[in-house]
Amino acid sequence: MAEKMRELTDPRAIRALAHPARLRVIDELYNGKVLTATECAKLAGLTPSAMSYHLRALERWGIVERADESADGRERPWRAPAERVKISTQSSGAGRLAGQALMRSSVERILEQFQELPASDPWDDVSSMSRSRLWLTHDETGQFNQELEELVERYRKGRSQTSHPAGARQISTLLAVVPTGDPPANTGSAR
Repeated sequence: MAEKMRELTDPRAIRALAHPARLRVIDELYNGKVLTATECAKLAGLTPSAMSYHLRALERWGIVERADESADGRERPWRAPAERVKISTQSSGAGRLAGQALMRSSVERILEQFQELPASDPWDDVSSMSRSRLWLTHDETGQFNQELEELVERYRKGRSQTSHPAGARQISTLLAVVPTGDPPANTGSAR
């Protein structure tokens, strides 16, 4: 994996991510796994032929790629071409709609993970969800976003499904920054 980050800006590529089965597989591939279409199908609860269709759709946008031949040569596995994917929806109508579809799928998956976590799990005490309301300027919001990304990257430490210390466990995070209400009237100051 040569690339650190794959940035998606095309609304069609972003929309390609929004399918729940695709997100489930992307989570695993971007966590360092290399999987065949059959293995991906089992994860997503689909048939191998349906999963092959989804993988080829993701490949078209550079979201996944074929890995080297498998040992038996019958089925080529798939992998992530980068360590992570970043979605940049900008403000275009199609980009916003695609980003919203992806966000909806992502939030639903996080909620499922909360529901799947048994109360008896010894790590339940560190699961959390937080919602805040902040009053920030445009520049402060940009800085806030940057610092959140830097914090996640600091903890990422290049770890993956196949490369992490003993005692480590996969942790799902979802950070969202959403301006609400009307933008302030232009007062002549910088944003």
